[in-house]
Amino acid sequence: MIKNYLKTAWRFLLQNKLTSLISLTGLAIGVGCFLLLSTYIMNELRYDRFNDKADRIVRLVQHIKSTNNNEEIINAITPSAPVPVFKQALPEIADGARIFNYSGYKPATVQYSDKLFNERNILMADESFFKIFSFDFLEGNSLTAFNQINSVVISASTAKKYFGNDDPIGKILKVNNVNSMLITGVIKDVPAYSQIKFDLIGNYAMLSRSKTRKWDSANDYSYFLLKPGTKVKSAEQKINAYTDNLFKNDGDKDHRLQFTLEPLTRVHLYSKANDNLVPAGNIRDIYILSSVALILLLLACVNFLNLFSAKSIERAHEVGVRKVMGALRGQLFIQFLTEAAIITLCAIMTGTMLAWLIFPWFSNLIGHQLGFQTWDINVLVLLLIGIFVSVTLLAGTYPSLYLSAFKAIIILRGKSGGNAGNSTLRKSLVVFQFAVSVFFIIGTIVAAGQMDYIQHLDTGVNRSNVIVLDIGGASYNKIQALRTALIQQPDIKNVSASYDSPVNIAGGYTIDKAEGATGNLNMMVTGIPVERNFINTLGIKLIAGNDFTLGDEQRVLDTNYQKRVYSFILNESAVKSLGWKPNDAIGKQISMNGRQGEIRGVASDFNFASLHQKITPIAIFPEYDYFGKLLVKVSGKDMLNTTNGIERDWKSFFPDSPFDMHFLDQEYDELYQNDQRASDILIVFAFITIFLSCLGLFGLVIFSTRQRTREIGIRKVLGASITSILGIISWDFLRLVGLAIIISSPIAYYAMSKWLQGFVYRINMQWWVFVLAGSVAMLIAFITISFQSVKAAIANPVKSLRNE
Repeated sequence: MIKNYLKTAWRFLLQNKLTSLISLTGLAIGVGCFLLLSTYIMNELRYDRFNDKADRIVRLVQHIKSTNNNEEIINAITPSAPVPVFKQALPEIADGARIFNYSGYKPATVQYSDKLFNERNILMADESFFKIFSFDFLEGNSLTAFNQINSVVISASTAKKYFGNDDPIGKILKVNNVNSMLITGVIKDVPAYSQIKFDLIGNYAMLSRSKTRKWDSANDYSYFLLKPGTKVKSAEQKINAYTDNLFKNDGDKDHRLQFTLEPLTRVHLYSKANDNLVPAGNIRDIYILSSVALILLLLACVNFLNLFSAKSIERAHEVGVRKVMGALRGQLFIQFLTEAAIITLCAIMTGTMLAWLIFPWFSNLIGHQLGFQTWDINVLVLLLIGIFVSVTLLAGTYPSLYLSAFKAIIILRGKSGGNAGNSTLRKSLVVFQFAVSVFFIIGTIVAAGQMDYIQHLDTGVNRSNVIVLDIGGASYNKIQALRTALIQQPDIKNVSASYDSPVNIAGGYTIDKAEGATGNLNMMVTGIPVERNFINTLGIKLIAGNDFTLGDEQRVLDTNYQKRVYSFILNESAVKSLGWKPNDAIGKQISMNGRQGEIRGVASDFNFASLHQKITPIAIFPEYDYFGKLLVKVSGKDMLNTTNGIERDWKSFFPDSPFDMHFLDQEYDELYQNDQRASDILIVFAFITIFLSCLGLFGLVIFSTRQRTREIGIRKVLGASITSILGIISWDFLRLVGLAIIISSPIAYYAMSKWLQGFVYRINMQWWVFVLAGSVAMLIAFITISFQSVKAAIANPVKSLRNE
């Protein structure tokens, strides 16, 4: 019996090659896209779950809230005190570890023998680190990894890079020509789905502050291992009760320090903290992509359902004959469901192969290395079985029930039952398909428009032709000497330096005193120490006062901090918060974190962080204790010779540091990688949804023209033109597309408005976006319809009527 079902089903599919191919192609693409997106979602959801104690590990997050204006800063970076203090004071905490991003501001120069590399992933951690987190050791072990102060554990790929096939244990790495690190362990490369990524991790005890317990400066990431059975909220409440009691007499009533604990497995997708070790994901994106994955699979099922139910009309006579010959409804149901199952099985196999082939390209698109190895094989097999059963039932049940319900007597008299209801369903599904397509078209246009707006917005910082060199830790004299050498080159316009990247400034300060200020004191501001040519190099506009001078530079070079006299340039927002007008602020005395001085100038508001954030007060001031970035403004006329000249000067001053440059535009673009990725994904899947919709529409047009062969023949005999016949056939479908546009437009407007609200600086959605999206959908639908309609319209009516 089963063999007969399969044989009959296979024969039918071969007899209807075009319809079967359309159904198979649509389902395969839907399954392939579903697998791609599901793999990405699975990768995001499994972040940090490889740790054996993941359910008990939490991250400490610091909240500083101003009681004056309710501003709140949420930082993942915390002081050095909480870990040793809370481990000792709170019984709920079993262990804890501090992590310092050693190469966070500047790549560290690491040397072994004649091999010299810039390393960007070096961490320092407490010796308890490997007791809390689970990283697989290939050599050495977790218990003794940090037994020595200068111990360092390296990844397998790092070991290969420096030592080839030699044993690295016991070898010494020279770091920044200062620290000698002893290799005591080699681990497997850190999983891509870990929030703590490193190539080298050293002993935190090497840091000078390791024995101190400071609360007033934040440089570390703090993790705790809770005792079994401890509730996160309970531990959090005890931590805040402890700190409230600790700081109750500190005299600062304008700010409140609080801590929250984030479960390790929720950090990647749910954390709202700034300055994460690696860029965080967003649970909202997971919800969006999950919806996209299901919609694409559903579109493919709709195509199949539409084509299969449409084809059923042509099979009415077959059903009648089968019933007369004694076939039961249940047997017919199983026969038609078998046909659906065969197509579904072939589609899943094809879709799986398609996903496997596309994984490298898709990985490049989203910035993560993905593949079927992401899955647990048992979970993947269950997923594919689930897809097979779900798609077969979803796409095959209705047509099978519909076909098997035909009454033999009515059919053999030349009639078919239930055609109207079936037609209504097909039309509804066409509307659904194109509603989804229009939604994606609108989303793509809006997302592309926002990304273009970001790229071309005047942020108040001239990023064009600014070369960035990482110089963390270089002395004032060496930086000035390098600047003097560089400025001699004809194509170099200016050279400056800064603590942070000027497009993503993160330093937190407080203006606690201001001469005659009527506004907010103890005002939280972003601050950045700079070299005096910073403003001019980046083209930041001053609306009052003057730029920094050589005198401003000289007054902050004294090694005795008490003798330094600072100069500040504030932005408009800072001056406004202090209750001044720009011109009135010039010459006013302020104090910021112990730095006393006067306001030299007022800058026009400029974006110094992501456009997701509004412009807030910022203070710019010369200070030469530490610079992270050297900024070289070039003309851009002869970039090759200019960069060669910069490299030559760099090597003369820093012979032991590899030359590594990039452009400021690249740092700006990195702020919007996730947004650009979302835009790219929208574009790709907009094309896929349109293709799937057109594929289904094409199949329905083929069916429709076959059903109307006699009508078209009679119309041609009576003198109807090809254009009028094309119009008649097209109208039936284009009005459904028009309805889809009407339904989809308000939904797309609402969804994209929500998305745009994530940007403080954003475009406004214009009416033409919806007109363009609707026009594109109509045009694509018309072309799809015309391809088959014209063929039917030019057919010889004599042959058509003879066949009828």
